[in-house]
Amino acid sequence: MAIVITSIILALIGLALGGGGAWLVWLGGSPFYVLAGLAFLLTAILLVMRKPAALWLYALFVLAALAWAIWEVGFDWWQLGPRGGLIIIIGLWLLTPWIRRPLGFRSLDGVHYGANPWPLGLAVLIGVLAAVYSMTTDPHDLAGDLPTTAIANAPMGGNVPEGEWHQYGRTSYGQRYSPLDQINPQNVGNLKEVWRYQTGDVKRPDDIGETTYQVTPLKVGDTLFLCTPHSLAIAIGAKDGKEKWRYDANAGMNPNRQHQTCRGVSYYHDNAAAAGAPCADRVYLPTSDARLIALDAGSGKVCPTFADQGTLHLETGMKYNPAGYYYSTSPPVIVADKIIIGGAVNDNYSTQEQSGVIRAFDARTGALLWNWDSGNPDQTAPIPVGQTYTTNSPNSWSVSSADQTLGMVYVPLGNQTPDQLGMGRDANVERFSASVVALDINTGQLKWVQQFVHHDLWDMDVPAQPVLFDLTKADGSVVPALVASTKQGDVYVLDRRTGAPIIPFKEIPAPGGTIPEDHASPTQPISDLTFSPPPLQEKDMWGVSLFDQLACRISFHLHQYEGRYTPPSLRGSIIYPGNFGTFNWGSVAVDPERQIMFGMPTYLAFTSRLVPRAEIPPKGEGDKGSEQGLNRNEGSPYGVYMGPFLGPLGVPCQAPPWGYVTGVDLKTGKIAYKHKNGTVYDMTPLPLPFKVGVPGIGGPIVTKGGVAFLAAAVDDYLRAYDVTTGKQLWQARLPAGGQATPMTYTASDNKQYVVTVAGGHGSIGTKPGDYVIGYTLP
Repeated sequence: MAIVITSIILALIGLALGGGGAWLVWLGGSPFYVLAGLAFLLTAILLVMRKPAALWLYALFVLAALAWAIWEVGFDWWQLGPRGGLIIIIGLWLLTPWIRRPLGFRSLDGVHYGANPWPLGLAVLIGVLAAVYSMTTDPHDLAGDLPTTAIANAPMGGNVPEGEWHQYGRTSYGQRYSPLDQINPQNVGNLKEVWRYQTGDVKRPDDIGETTYQVTPLKVGDTLFLCTPHSLAIAIGAKDGKEKWRYDANAGMNPNRQHQTCRGVSYYHDNAAAAGAPCADRVYLPTSDARLIALDAGSGKVCPTFADQGTLHLETGMKYNPAGYYYSTSPPVIVADKIIIGGAVNDNYSTQEQSGVIRAFDARTGALLWNWDSGNPDQTAPIPVGQTYTTNSPNSWSVSSADQTLGMVYVPLGNQTPDQLGMGRDANVERFSASVVALDINTGQLKWVQQFVHHDLWDMDVPAQPVLFDLTKADGSVVPALVASTKQGDVYVLDRRTGAPIIPFKEIPAPGGTIPEDHASPTQPISDLTFSPPPLQEKDMWGVSLFDQLACRISFHLHQYEGRYTPPSLRGSIIYPGNFGTFNWGSVAVDPERQIMFGMPTYLAFTSRLVPRAEIPPKGEGDKGSEQGLNRNEGSPYGVYMGPFLGPLGVPCQAPPWGYVTGVDLKTGKIAYKHKNGTVYDMTPLPLPFKVGVPGIGGPIVTKGGVAFLAAAVDDYLRAYDVTTGKQLWQARLPAGGQATPMTYTASDNKQYVVTVAGGHGSIGTKPGDYVIGYTLP
């Protein structure tokens, strides 16, 4: 009976692999799966015939499969395992007495002997030894050390006390660097949770999918200031996490919002106000219904002298104002008594959306001081009543940086919607999309622009706050520098006075093949400092078994793919890196004294398939906003289906690792190390702590103590790393997804604290929550 059942199973496996393999060969792919299918079928036939040659044949197949796997991927366990796991398991079963005995023979003296196990046993042993060896190697790891020499008195931006965190990236320079050193690689393993606060703002049943908790709290005096996804501002004690006040903006719910989040509030101290006067210290809350509200930092009460009874209405000046299509998810930058703010415009909803205008308001009164509209870049004086900003101009949904000494604000820009359709874009859109622009703080006039993607068809916004620091060159000269990390994986290091490159970049050929109405740029820039992955190949397709790996290989060939910047298509294109980004809004952390960078590159392929307008179904009554699935692009000739490139089991079609931590010497532009980051603990039904290197979204911080802190990965941990080597030193389990950037400070007890929020991220499916957690040394 065992022989019969085994034969049936092997025959079914053979038919599945052979049939799928034939399709793969017809598409131009590997012949291995056809040959594997034949091997399974022939083995099944020989088993039914009770031929011991079945074991010999299967032994040869095991060795051939092992040779093929090593030829394709080397000794990479996470790729070898799915290729050979099923084959080895079946080989072990074939060695059992239930199979070998019926294949044996009876001697002349009546003794029954099972089929010779040694050929197959030896083949299986070789396969197991290869697997064990591959577990001891890591072909993806890059080991090295960052330099430890430091520059004295390196500028950090503004006069923020060492133990405080006044802006999203700590200062207007956006470095995510703290000069605190109580916590260091020797003692970080002793960090303990000392308080936990819950905001009470949790994901609701009627929320959109991408309801996320991405806030980095600010620390001023003895208070932490933060916001929540549904537009609450809250103040808690820095030492004990106890609530001091809360303010609810009552932003309501809207299913058309694409993002329900708040990355942070902004703090302002009015030097002209009397000490202790109401609203001398303010917190500005951006809301999900396009308002900016000024609150007294001490009490949480609205500051009525600001704008319209304490509220700026950011939809003012928009020609089109569909509700839920425009809001500010990121905190504005405050510099020189000015609030400089952009706004998020929903991707791919309509051709009649709000403008991406950048505006500066008086921090005291809320009066509009200037506006820079990329669709009308030369007119920066406040627009007169009755005039509107350019519809659908490239927007800035992320965080800006500022250098008050140079008098410039640095704004990362996205694209005009629809992202995937470039027809009809004017010269200004083509000039400013996917760029960083430097604007005069006082007038809004353009100082320079540096573009990182030409004619963007892939949603390759510049997603991250530019990081400012002063770079000391080999000859001792000092250059004010800017670091821009991008979705496509390039890191651009520029002279922030002019936008000229410090680390060189060049133009390289890019694929064509757009729809007839559109065109692609013949070249695209690439930096000499890049984390852009090599182009995908069929052998990079992955799955947890031979079957879903085969399905991913077939899908790879069914899609259009010619490498980075393959244009969207009616057939469906693979976009890699995807618009999730190699880097995203979490940016990178820069130590301005050691002149090094710490980051978290992530690698996930996406797909993008254009849909003619006539084939787009009517909008359903219960549809909610999302960047994944069907993006309707109302008013354009095509919609687009977008999402991660996944196999039939819902895991990425590309092989891991999907996430790393990395360190860069910014003086040389060289990558010192790159290590896999994160486990599949929260990605699988069983909590398996396998360190595969998983995706993440969020950002790191670094400290003078030589420690980097990062959550972000899709397993729910806050981790600490040695900045010099990138080695993990400590981790703490979080009660929910940690897709935010931590921060650090000292409290009234003179102890250094590390704080992070844990609230989850709707798009990547991490556990939702409402936690703010503080850690310190005993």
